[in-house]
Amino acid sequence: MSENELIMTAEGLKKLEEKLEHFKNYRRREVAERIREAKEFGEIGENSEYEDAKTEQAFVEGEIGTLENMIRNAKIVGTEEISTDVVSVGSRVKVKNVENHEESEFLIVGSTESDPASGKISNKSPVGATLFGKKKGSTVEVKVPSGIIHYKIIKIMKSH
Repeated sequence: MSENELIMTAEGLKKLEEKLEHFKNYRRREVAERIREAKEFGEIGENSEYEDAKTEQAFVEGEIGTLENMIRNAKIVGTEEISTDVVSVGSRVKVKNVENHEESEFLIVGSTESDPASGKISNKSPVGATLFGKKKGSTVEVKVPSGIIHYKIIKIMKSH
């Protein structure tokens, strides 16, 4: 695995590609139109609309470059590569909090796909990194901002 490689699911790559297309086909045109309109206001040197539009253009072009780089460095984890023996990117993991017996389910994803509110946690997050590589039946200790949580891995499944 190279230093720049981004591990992600096929769904994550699709979302990046959609975002890139939006920036290239919509945002880029929108900013170009703002610049054209701002030039009509007169002197560019004292034109705040023009300056704002140029700043936004720099942001949009930077975002396009970042997205293109992420897509270029993407390593897709296919469902056939996802093991149900150990936790990895693409694993759906069912855990039980040892203290309060509450069960949770997490989908381990690459760092660019993380969405904790919907149960998608990064393999680099405190919980994801601690679960990563562990087997069913293992008990792990996770350091979180509120303290330490002990989880027992109940089940490891493929994401789809």
